[in-house]
Amino acid sequence: MASTRFLCLFSARTALARAGYSRVCSRRSVCSSPSRLQSCMSAWVIDQYGTNGLLRHTEEITIPTISSASEVMIQVHAASLNPLDISMRGGYGATVLKLRRDPLSVMNTDSEFPLILGRDVSGVVVDCGAEVTHFAPGDEVWAAVPPWKQGSLAEFVTLTEYEVSHKPKLLSHTEAASIPYVANTALSALVNAAGLCRDSSSNKRILITGGSGGVGTFSIQLLKAWGAHVTVTCSQNAEGLVRGLGADEVVDYTAVNVADQLEIMEKFDVIIDCVGGDTELWAMGLLKPWAGAKYVTLVTPLLHNTDSMGLLDGTFNAVCNLQSKAIQPPGPFVHGSSQVVSAAGSATAVTPSETHKSFSSGGDHSATEPSSVELPSSTG
Repeated sequence: MASTRFLCLFSARTALARAGYSRVCSRRSVCSSPSRLQSCMSAWVIDQYGTNGLLRHTEEITIPTISSASEVMIQVHAASLNPLDISMRGGYGATVLKLRRDPLSVMNTDSEFPLILGRDVSGVVVDCGAEVTHFAPGDEVWAAVPPWKQGSLAEFVTLTEYEVSHKPKLLSHTEAASIPYVANTALSALVNAAGLCRDSSSNKRILITGGSGGVGTFSIQLLKAWGAHVTVTCSQNAEGLVRGLGADEVVDYTAVNVADQLEIMEKFDVIIDCVGGDTELWAMGLLKPWAGAKYVTLVTPLLHNTDSMGLLDGTFNAVCNLQSKAIQPPGPFVHGSSQVVSAAGSATAVTPSETHKSFSSGGDHSATEPSSVELPSSTG
């Protein structure tokens, strides 16, 4: 099944107006001092995990303050929704993300609610910490909000300056808000996990499952710019989209058995799996043997396992799951051991590649940090 990107781009004011909320909380003096009386802001929040019916609009969320010298406060002009927001609304990753927000939460039952969703933001800096050097009030910026922080479906959001970049002048706020999260995830999968770049991708055969979603469409364009041969699985109605972005071969998963169709093709150097589930049962058999081929999945079991089994048991189970796939790959690869080159947990902060900084410089913004399994090379 193709990965689906849910976008809801809006400015803070117009979005609230469309929803029937014509009154916007007045902006009083916004300052970084926590001792000053804080004004309120409008936001969309959830007070417990569940369905869309739990999402509510409020004008009584306290405006966030600058709590460290490296932070900036952003007035939100546009935001977007990702599938991650839908999952987080239902409680996906709640155990690990709560621990990331407050490491002491493992010892208590303090609530993370009300929780503001929204991972992408484009807006204007309105306040800066004392040690901020790259930004000043009035700067137009964009960012991918880490999933453990309060999100962008509000009038203001606070981030460190290392999680923010200047917005390209050629993009409107609405356009800019559709890019950071999926772009960072695509770069993390291709560069950090798969080890691809402009100098190493020429003539490499890459398979992207579910390639018509946000991560897939960014990946196609980057890979074609780097000279790779790209095969994509998607539904028939998305074939024109992915071919227009440069995909060399397209397999319609609704018309044929995907595994059988891909099996008759030449083997792949890298597989980027945006679907997960049963895909991993057959995908690793499509990799080139003894060529250092890699399977990268965006759907790791860590967060699901920690949610259902608890922090320790869930983490242990996820690590064992990845390790078993690396040590005993199916098909012709059982003759050699494999190496897990990246098994970063979904909510684990990792040092970003420099390439992230073209979109949003800073820490890990993905709650689906890719995991990668590398098959053995004949030279190893």
